[in-house]
Amino acid sequence: MAFLGKLYTGLKLQVNEAKSAVVSAFGRKFLGYTLWVSKGLEVKCKVTEKPLDNFKAQIRQLTRRSGGRSMAQVVEKLRPYLLGWKAYFWLAQTPGVWRELDEWLRHRLRAIQLRHWKRPKAIYRELKALGASEDVAKQVAGNCRRWWRNSDRLLKTVLTIAYFDRLGVPRLS
Repeated sequence: MAFLGKLYTGLKLQVNEAKSAVVSAFGRKFLGYTLWVSKGLEVKCKVTEKPLDNFKAQIRQLTRRSGGRSMAQVVEKLRPYLLGWKAYFWLAQTPGVWRELDEWLRHRLRAIQLRHWKRPKAIYRELKALGASEDVAKQVAGNCRRWWRNSDRLLKTVLTIAYFDRLGVPRLS
């Protein structure tokens, strides 16, 4: 470390002692990434926990259910953030994490859509217009006040990934 300090001083650079260390790259966080060894002793990189938590917090902020905005407006605000985040962390080699974030995001958007429709009659009418069966529309409309729980099971069959693709929501996985 002392050698690096002397070398960088000659280049008129300053070493931040709190952030810098001369250690193994494994277990260290660097620009939101960390390295890990997969099966077959292949070195891969993944996104650290802090950026994932920040991502979810920012998505919660952008998709507040009390915002009084249409789904198109929510998607319009969400799209640049998702594309930027995906572009920055595209090197991460953890498809399971990407898939999990994608599912969580769409679950959140389904809950927002239910909240926009509010009343059972409106939920039933909108689901039938989107091609839901009679049974699915009745069950979802019957549980209209449980937006989060209701937006996971049966609603997935109507508000599919293709539905969100048509709205312009970018996929993470």
